[in-house]
Amino acid sequence: MHLSGLSAVLGLSASAAALTYKGVDWSSVVVEEKAGVSYKNVNGGAQSIEQILRDSGVNTVRQRVWVNPSGGTYNMAYNINLAKRAKNAGLGVYVDFHFSDTWADPAHQAIPSGWPTAIDDLAWKLYNYTLDASNQFQDNGVQPTIMSIGNEITGGLLWPTGGTSSWYNMARLLHSASAGIKDSRLNPKPKIMIHLDNGWNWNTQNNWYTNVLKQGPLVSSDYDMMGVSFYPFYSASATLTSLKSSLTNMANKWGKELVVAETDWPTSCPNPADAFPSDAKNIPFTAAGQSQWIKAVADVVASVPKGNGLFYWEPAWIHNANLGSSCANNCMFSNSGQALSSLSVFRNI
Repeated sequence: MHLSGLSAVLGLSASAAALTYKGVDWSSVVVEEKAGVSYKNVNGGAQSIEQILRDSGVNTVRQRVWVNPSGGTYNMAYNINLAKRAKNAGLGVYVDFHFSDTWADPAHQAIPSGWPTAIDDLAWKLYNYTLDASNQFQDNGVQPTIMSIGNEITGGLLWPTGGTSSWYNMARLLHSASAGIKDSRLNPKPKIMIHLDNGWNWNTQNNWYTNVLKQGPLVSSDYDMMGVSFYPFYSASATLTSLKSSLTNMANKWGKELVVAETDWPTSCPNPADAFPSDAKNIPFTAAGQSQWIKAVADVVASVPKGNGLFYWEPAWIHNANLGSSCANNCMFSNSGQALSSLSVFRNI
């Protein structure tokens, strides 16, 4: 169905979503630039990508931080340099701590090399890590607006110590991560986010927060935001209707700010591994379809109490265009680095 019909089905206004945080994850921009990519605006004019994003309506950029990655890509030095570029362009910075030397996601949450595994020692290490990282941002003139203590931590973090075999350990580690940020010199302080995947699944969200919050160490004041990933190509159950229901339940139960921290839509998906959700099947795999999807997701978020942000995952990573999915291309830039028409959707959410 068309967006107007979709909005009617979901009980949404057809007007602008008016989110506070309108963003993209641009973590791999430096990787692409080093590979020779020159980004261009929708008219083909060469510009810095931060200017292209800003002119397209983006107001915040998300950056993943790895602890001690091979080669240094995504480490603190990498991220501070990238964050300075964002600040100089007038963009807010959302720091996504992975608490690992590599990818952290529902299938991977490896403790960084050299970190302790005993809970007392690990909690202290994590506290000092977020404290030091926060101070480094402040000392370099960057005050992030959001910091996420972990990335898609539905199965826990810092495995095995902080896995679901010990919800108490998980709660203690999250409290320590939050305390390091709160005790830092950052001024002003960022909003602190907890980020899970499958935002459409209320049972996942409810079970996780119920389990971790009843342990004791993690308290409501330790975090300000609940972030969720919401992708259309991993499950036919990931409907916009289910997202609205799940976020509404989260808002009513916990009253936190709510953000779709990751989403994507393909411009090419000839052989999807999974069926797409029923209420998205008529959205085309084109730049126009990307705009339609983002607007639909943004309208869902804006319709929920304290729903205030949406971030598109890695739209400029053109040498990894499938972005980990079974769809061939989810980027919002062409293979030559030119912005697609969809990028300007951020002006309208």
